Amino acid sequence: MAPEQMAEQSEHGPAVPPPRPLDAIDRDILQMLQADGRASIRSVAERVHVSRANAYARINRLIEDGVIRGFGARVDHERAGQGTSAYITLKIVQNSWRTVREQLRQLPGASHIALVGGDFDVLLLVHTPDNRALRELVLTRLQAIPEVLSTRTLLVFEEEDLEPEG
Repeated sequence: MAPEQMAEQSEHGPAVPPPRPLDAIDRDILQMLQADGRASIRSVAERVHVSRANAYARINRLIEDGVIRGFGARVDHERAGQGTSAYITLKIVQNSWRTVREQLRQLPGASHIALVGGDFDVLLLVHTPDNRALRELVLTRLQAIPEVLSTRTLLVFEEEDLEPEG
């Protein structure tokens, strides 16, 4: 078996099969569900010109293959009482990503965590009720993590979710 056909070992569990290639219909389904995760099977089938059974099977395969990781709502954080948003960059101890990631997942208001290359190691997006809560999060919670060497906070003045082109 070729290396690209071998199952990959996931860091969270058993071997995961390699991804199946997506065709144009799969990509159209993904685009439609990104724009409206509540779209009915019937409307998906009509839009991509396949039967309902085919649309249902394709969506289930995309879920089973891990292409679709879940469905959710896009939240207006300000209207939801989380009016202060910030990107926080972190420099961390080398080889401590997994440990730090688990601690960052527990932070209230953390919505995106990324290991990155460049002048810092981690990029964290948080939403808090106000500046006082943000200050508490950074000075008390983040800087208390032993593997965090330094932080820099970038306050978000305005944000917008980008809609997929359609």
